[in-house]
Amino acid sequence: MSVEIFDGAPADGRARIEKVAAAHPGAVRVDRIRSGLKFKVTDLRGGNGITSEGWLCSAGFNTKNSSGTIYTLTAGHCVRGTGNEWRMDWNNARIGNQTAYGFGGTGGDWATVKADDPGINPLGTVRYWGGIYKQIDNSAWPTVGVDMDRVGVSSEDTTGYVTSEVVTVTIDGVQLEQMFESNVCALGGDSGGPALRGTTALGLLSGGTDETVCNSDSSGTYRNYFMPVQRVLNARGLHVY
Repeated sequence: MSVEIFDGAPADGRARIEKVAAAHPGAVRVDRIRSGLKFKVTDLRGGNGITSEGWLCSAGFNTKNSSGTIYTLTAGHCVRGTGNEWRMDWNNARIGNQTAYGFGGTGGDWATVKADDPGINPLGTVRYWGGIYKQIDNSAWPTVGVDMDRVGVSSEDTTGYVTSEVVTVTIDGVQLEQMFESNVCALGGDSGGPALRGTTALGLLSGGTDETVCNSDSSGTYRNYFMPVQRVLNARGLHVY
């Protein structure tokens, strides 16, 4: 008979096992394993699918405040209000609760989710469909003509460029102010997902024209609208990492 004792095992339990083994030499073998045991955590990146109250949206960017508390950004229209719980779409791992949001008028379209569940590992990267991860190092205001990528859970990654820096748009009867426009394609479920240029965070997808199919180079006649991420970061005292 053999017994494995991992690092971190209670001292009293380890002592009892070793006492029994000493009393039965040759009958019980005790092996020390120089490693602890822990539950595996789920990585959370921008572009991952997240769900709350039956709604599917996309994570935008993971951010921190000055004390190091982590908040995941997404779209405010996904679930309006606070206190609702968000989970990963693919394995239902709990992320945390929505702490603040804005939707409509000058509030734009954004939400913060406190990513504090011990089973989640929020990373400062965006996940592309091909399994490529891009580290986000900084954030910026959008500029007309700047190339950008849009990543979301429902469609392939799409590319395009910023077509307007500041617009007021009405989507499903709700007026959103101080948004920016791009010619990228997007689908339902992509809401809240990141718009980025290289390693720079630009925005969070809100909504736009009614596309049904996107591919990796979809851009042109589409018009989709984004919350400038810098507005959220400045207002909430957050930064990307």
